Amino acid sequence: MSTPSVSFAGLGLAEPLLRAVNEAGYSHPTPIQAKAIPAALEGHDLLGAAQTGTGKTAGFTLPILHHLLSKPSASRKPGQPRCLILAPTRELTAQVEESVKAYAKHTRLRSLVIFGGVNINPQTQALRKPVDIVVATPGRLLDHVRQKNISLAQVEIFVLDEADRMLDMGFIHDIRKILALMPKKRQNLLFSATFSDEIRQLAQRVLNQPQEISVAARNTASELVKQQVVMAKQAHKRDLLSHIIRQSGWHQVLVFTRTKHGANRLTDKLIKDGLAAAAIHGNKSQAARTRALKGFKSGKVSVLVATDIAARGLDIDQLPQVINFELPNVAEDYVHRIGRTGRAGSEGEALSLVDRSEVKHLNAIERLIDKKLDRITIDGWTEPAPSADSNTPETRSAPAQPRAHRARRRRPAAKRGNQNRSRANSSQRRSASRQNIH
Repeated sequence: MSTPSVSFAGLGLAEPLLRAVNEAGYSHPTPIQAKAIPAALEGHDLLGAAQTGTGKTAGFTLPILHHLLSKPSASRKPGQPRCLILAPTRELTAQVEESVKAYAKHTRLRSLVIFGGVNINPQTQALRKPVDIVVATPGRLLDHVRQKNISLAQVEIFVLDEADRMLDMGFIHDIRKILALMPKKRQNLLFSATFSDEIRQLAQRVLNQPQEISVAARNTASELVKQQVVMAKQAHKRDLLSHIIRQSGWHQVLVFTRTKHGANRLTDKLIKDGLAAAAIHGNKSQAARTRALKGFKSGKVSVLVATDIAARGLDIDQLPQVINFELPNVAEDYVHRIGRTGRAGSEGEALSLVDRSEVKHLNAIERLIDKKLDRITIDGWTEPAPSADSNTPETRSAPAQPRAHRARRRRPAAKRGNQNRSRANSSQRRSASRQNIH
C-alpha cells in the first residue's frame, strides 16, 4: 500500500530523480520508502526490515543517487566507486543495478554490476573507466580486489541487501574482508527480511547508531496472497501440475522445486505437454538463467521452474501465481517463495502440492504464519494408474511395501563381503545425490 499523505516530490529528492520516478509511473512512496528515504537523506545509518515486494530497492537507490548528485566528487577515478551495494545472488545484483540505471537515467552517474559465473574480462575492462556505483556479489568482488581491478578506498555509502540471505549462503567471511577494505567513515544501509540474532550481531559490526525501520511483522505472508493446498502423492505431482496449468490457462507461473534434478525433470514434462517452460537453478549457466528469466518476464516462457536460488530477488511485476511443487524444508523459505506474488498492492495466488511425507513441513509453515491453509481439490483431476515412473528416487515418499520372503541360500563368505561393499558404495552414491539440494 502507498502512503497518500507523502509524495515523492515532498521528500526533497533532486529534480532528475523525480523526473525518472514520475516516468516510471510512481507518485507516492511505499511505506518502507517513505521511512527510509528521509532518514538516508539525513545521512543516518539504517537497519531496515522489509519483505520482498515492498519497494525497498528504490528506498536505498534514490537517496544514494541524491547524495552522489548533491556532493559531486572532485575526481572520478577508474575502478574507485563511491557507493558499493552487495547482494547475495547474480539475479538480485542485476535487478538492483537495473533499478539504479532507471532512476539515474537523467544524470551522468555511472553504475556497474559485478557477479560470478560469467567471463571476468568485460568487467575488468569496465572497471578501467570511472564508476560511481558498483553492485556486486561478494565472491566476484573479491576476485577483482585481488586482481587490483577495483579499490574500495573511496566508498562513501555501503549497502548490504538481503543480509539474512547473505548469512544463510555463508558469505559472512567475505563480508568481513570487504568491510576491512572500506573507509571506517561511511554511511551504511543494511536491509533484511528478518531481524534474527545473527543479523543483530552483524548490524552491530557494520552500523553506527542506526535508525531502525520495519514495515512488516517478522515472517508474515502477504495478506494479498490467496494461499491454498492440494494434497497429492509425489508420484502424481508432475501430471497434476501440468493439468492445473493447462486447465487454468495461466500464462505466468513461478514453480518452486526442492532440487535441481527435480526442476529439470518437471520442466521436461511440462514442455512435453505443450507448455512453454524453462528451469532456473545453480547448475544453469548465467547466460541460460538470464535467458530464462528474460523469456519469463516477456511472456515467451509461461512457466518458470526454480529452486530456492530464485526465492529472493526475482523482481517480476504483478506475478499472479506461485506454485510450490514441493514444500521447502525451512518454513521461512515458504514466506519468501510466495512473496514473489501479491506485490505492490496486487493480489496473487500461492498453491502448494503436498505429499503426506511433507505434512510436517506444512504444519511448521502454518505455525509460522499463524494461519491454517485451505485444502482444496482440483476439478477434473483423477489420479493416474501406477506406472514404472512412480518408483524414481524423487517419488519414493510413501513407505516401501514389504518384500515377499524368499528362500535364501548361503553364499561363500568372500561373495557376501563383495556384496556388502557393493551395497555400501551404492548407499554412498545415493547419499551424495541427496545433497544436490538448494
